[in-house]
Amino acid sequence: MAKTHEIVAQVRKDEGKGASRRLRRASFVPAVVYGAGQPAESIQIEHNTILLAAKHEWFFSSVLDLNVDGKVQKVLVRDWQKHPFKQQMLHMDFLRINENEAIRVNVPVHFLNQEKSPAGKTAGVVISHNLNEVEVSCLPKDLPEFIELDLADLKPGDIIHLSQLKLPANVEIPALHLGADHDVAVVTAVTVQEEVDAAPAEGAEGQPAAEASKEPKK
Repeated sequence: MAKTHEIVAQVRKDEGKGASRRLRRASFVPAVVYGAGQPAESIQIEHNTILLAAKHEWFFSSVLDLNVDGKVQKVLVRDWQKHPFKQQMLHMDFLRINENEAIRVNVPVHFLNQEKSPAGKTAGVVISHNLNEVEVSCLPKDLPEFIELDLADLKPGDIIHLSQLKLPANVEIPALHLGADHDVAVVTAVTVQEEVDAAPAEGAEGQPAAEASKEPKK
C-alpha cells in the first residue's frame, strides 16, 4: 500500500485572473478541487509546498490527502500549469476520489539491475525503455507508487511486454483487456551493428571508378 502524503491548503475566496496574479505574487498557487459529486472548490496552496512536492514522483501518481482548512479529502492531481521557464507552478487541478471505486492512474516504472544484466554487459546492445509509466486500474487503497521491473536476466534480443510486468495484488492494466495488439513492449534489448562504408570500386587500371571513367583531355 502506498504511503500517505498530505498537502495543506486553504479555501480561496477571491477568483479571477487578477486575484490569481495577486496570489502568485504572495507566493501561493491558485487551485481547484472537484469531483465525487460535490461542487468545485477554489483553494490556494503555499508555493513552496507545491514546489517541494512536485520534485517527487508520488505527487503526480499517488492518492493525496488534501487538507483544506482542516477538512481532509482524498484526491489525485489531474492537471497543472507551470511557468515556461521559471521554477513556478501557476495552477493546479485536483480530482476528488471515491475510495470504493476503481481509479485509473499512470504509475511510473522503476527499472532495476539493468547494468548487471547480460544485455547491459554486452557491447553493441541498446536497451530502450519504451514506456516509463503504465496506466493501472485499482481501488485507491491498492494504488502502488511505482512498479518495479527487474532487468537482471535481460539478454540481447529480449523484449519485455506489458503482460510480463509483476503487478501488486488487486492491480491490473486496462490496456491488456483490449487485445493482443495492446500488449506493447516496455523494454527492448537490440543489437546494433556498425555500418562500414564500402571501399570505392576501382577501374581497370586500379584507379577509383569515378576517375577511371574520366576521358583524357584533348
